[in-house]
Amino acid sequence: MPGVYVLAEHDRGVTDPATHEAFTAASALAANLGESVVAVCVGSFDSDFEIACSQYGISEGIILKSPLITDYGPEIWGQAVADLLKLCDPRVIVAVGTDKGNEVLAQASARSDMPFVANCVEVEHKADWAITRTQWGGSLLEDVTVSGDFLFLSYAHHAVEPVPSATPSEVTLQLLEVEVDSALTRTLVKERTSLTEGATLSTASVVISGGRGVGSADAFAPLEELAELLSGKVGCSRAVTNNGWRSHADQVGQTGTRIAPEIYIACGISGAIQHWVGAMASKNILAINTDPEANMVTKAGYAVIADLHEVVPAVIDEIKRRRGTT
Repeated sequence: MPGVYVLAEHDRGVTDPATHEAFTAASALAANLGESVVAVCVGSFDSDFEIACSQYGISEGIILKSPLITDYGPEIWGQAVADLLKLCDPRVIVAVGTDKGNEVLAQASARSDMPFVANCVEVEHKADWAITRTQWGGSLLEDVTVSGDFLFLSYAHHAVEPVPSATPSEVTLQLLEVEVDSALTRTLVKERTSLTEGATLSTASVVISGGRGVGSADAFAPLEELAELLSGKVGCSRAVTNNGWRSHADQVGQTGTRIAPEIYIACGISGAIQHWVGAMASKNILAINTDPEANMVTKAGYAVIADLHEVVPAVIDEIKRRRGTT
């Protein structure tokens, strides 16, 4: 059954919200190619997969099953996805460009000896595949031409805004047994540790980050208070973690966490390219900095040229005044 096949990321059957980006991108690509969309789930699934398919207008889903697929493992998932080429004859297999999505498609590509293009932002097929993808953590774009009818591709995470279908679909699910080697189970998730509850840095709708300009670990207290008032999370630049003021888990950037909040408030952050790569998917960016020429200021949609130690407390006081909590 030909078509645009799209991999659903999940954790023990619970679909990752990043999958909605892949569903949206796959639907647009399928319309361009004149193909249908088929969602693919590897291993365990529950109603969440079917609901997500319906919400994004996907009427066909495939569950790849094997007694050996007991949890996530890049090798065994990659082999299962590679087997789709023999079982279903897809035109293209798509995923979102998260660590997991790229890891699985890289495995599938290597095992099937078929091309894989990662972190795409534009895809078109005429005589060949014409693709624009991000490189160097998103700091530049590269145009790529790929020959052949089939390829694996991932869309850059946060490059596609999820758009549910106006009309939910009736979904038909098909179970396919795949044959995988037991040796591929050598890398599997065995246990999980929950470090945070609720919104995380990568999922928060409001993120308030501090850079070297904050001055010290203790000086992050106002940023923490503002984040709590706005139901947000606190992040930081690499300079802050290098100074030991905050954990690396709070770092926003190419070597930290990539975020896409509704609003990102960057306090005392110069805006080095490594940090910008992690923050550039934010819907709105407000920079607070004393330097009007700082990279973060010039790239932000909004800026306050002032001392963050004066601005942040003033914002906190105004929020409390309007809420009647002062």
